[in-house]
Amino acid sequence: MKADKEKVSRSIKIARGQLDGVLKMIDEDRYCVDISNQILATIAILKKTNQEIMHAHIRSCVREGLHTDQMNEKLEEALALLDKLVQ
Repeated sequence: MKADKEKVSRSIKIARGQLDGVLKMIDEDRYCVDISNQILATIAILKKTNQEIMHAHIRSCVREGLHTDQMNEKLEEALALLDKLVQ
């Protein structure tokens, strides 16, 4: 992985902590809108982290793969991931 591993790991740990908090909120029978807001906050962190990982991938692996005339496997992987993101 070419992304900043410390930054990515920290973000994932924050998201994990938020999910633990959501589970606690559910156990405590908290207000649905509050739970939903916490879930949306977790999703936002995961999306941002995924974006950072994909940017690093494109800047490194895909860029290296573009220096050839052959079919670019890395480019196709990146495009397939982008397709998943917009679904």
